[in-house]
Amino acid sequence: MNRHFQHSLFAFVAACALNAHAESPMPSSDAFVSTKTRAAVQAELAAFRQSGVNPWSVSYDPLRSFNGSASREQVKADYLAAREQVQAFAGEDSGSAWLARRVVPASSALVQLRGLEN
Repeated sequence: MNRHFQHSLFAFVAACALNAHAESPMPSSDAFVSTKTRAAVQAELAAFRQSGVNPWSVSYDPLRSFNGSASREQVKADYLAAREQVQAFAGEDSGSAWLARRVVPASSALVQLRGLEN
């Protein structure tokens, strides 16, 4: 028991003796240069506070003023039409087999190829 205690004490002292540096020893020499004046920043803050919308608030509701234009029947039809695609993308192959079977119109394929050139 005494030997076990000595080994534990040695390990503890060795761990405490090690130095740990969370940041670099030299401070950063990059000086911050603001692109806005203090008055402009204060004006933006005042406008933000007056708007009454705080996206970091617990009571923030982004859908409070949302008005949908689709009817219930349209939403149900869209859901039923997309069910096969959603099931395919949630499958084991992440939808690669479904995408391989899909027929892409020629005009759409041309747009996709042009998008890949960038």
